[in-house]
Amino acid sequence: MMMKLAPVSLALALAACATYPPVRVAEPVDYGRPLPAGAEALIKLGPGDRAPDMRSTWFEREEITPALERSASFTRSKHAAQFFPIAGITHARAIASLERFGELLDECGSADEFERRFAAEFDVYKSAGWNGTGGGVLFTAYCTPLLPGSLSPTPEYSHPLHALPPDLVKSDNGTILGQETPSGIRPYPTRDVILRDAAYEPLELVWLKDPLDAYIAHVNGSAFVELPSGKIARFGYAGKNGRPYTSLGKALIKAGQVPAEEMSLAAIRRWGKQNPKSVPGFLAKNQSYVFFTPIEGNPRGSLNVEVTAMRSLATDKSLFPRGALCFVEAELPTPAGPSAPFRQLMLDQDTGGAIRTAGRADIYLGVGPRAERLSGATRSPGQLYYFFLSE
Repeated sequence: MMMKLAPVSLALALAACATYPPVRVAEPVDYGRPLPAGAEALIKLGPGDRAPDMRSTWFEREEITPALERSASFTRSKHAAQFFPIAGITHARAIASLERFGELLDECGSADEFERRFAAEFDVYKSAGWNGTGGGVLFTAYCTPLLPGSLSPTPEYSHPLHALPPDLVKSDNGTILGQETPSGIRPYPTRDVILRDAAYEPLELVWLKDPLDAYIAHVNGSAFVELPSGKIARFGYAGKNGRPYTSLGKALIKAGQVPAEEMSLAAIRRWGKQNPKSVPGFLAKNQSYVFFTPIEGNPRGSLNVEVTAMRSLATDKSLFPRGALCFVEAELPTPAGPSAPFRQLMLDQDTGGAIRTAGRADIYLGVGPRAERLSGATRSPGQLYYFFLSE
């Protein structure tokens, strides 16, 4: 996700679309399983272990710098200090790592010099991955969908996105505590209750054409809405009700509505058109509900900084350091169809709403239909690395 986009992220069941075939996972492993007891989220590489080739990063420095500066700005803040130490990384080391990396990008006169000096000054860590020993990470993706909608309800546009309710209580670190009532805090109402209860109507921000459009906005944690006038209204993540998330795709497979081998976002869309009366019931199986807020500019992740296409990553923030330098090795689908290697420096700037493991991560792919199609097709096993100044 943002908290995804907090995120909240495209679920594994939405891992393909009609235009782009899914990337098949080579081995039947459980990428969603929790870390084994006592396992560290980050594994430091030794002198003989293979590390990513960093030379391409120097050539991409102008593209990287804005995202890097956003991470540094967050990490320097007093607010960020409460999230450290984590995975053995202190707050001071996290700040120094981001600042020194930026200095090296600026100081070095060639890719070879950058790689040499980076190797001399930085330690490289690998995510513990699905098995706790660096076995790999399954990368999916998320985006900001562009959806048709209206700022007023009409017969055509009747499926709302809601603003954050004033009675929703969060802790200082953003954890959802529940609903404030005269008798105390209780679990917040479920998706089904929120959509049926007239008390939530004053919170309706925008209305979409299709309930599955609203579902996609919730899964991604943000949406740009094209109004009948042609103008674009922008909405970002404001919070969620704290209830458990249930994948629509998995629910459809379990009910025999869509074969597992055919599951994709396009298949869900087709099923919805063929079975419109069944859509609300299946959506209600997911108790989780996301709230939105109007925004300017691009969506913000759980660090409250703008996320950057192909540079912002969403992970489990109970395991990994916020804002950190990281590097993804995977394969991503291309507009032409076949997958291509993806080897790229990223920043850990968001929280995956459905990601609660070291074996999963979400890549932010940007805004609009192309990003939505590509994110729906991304399901790639690979490796995730983190970089911190040597102690």
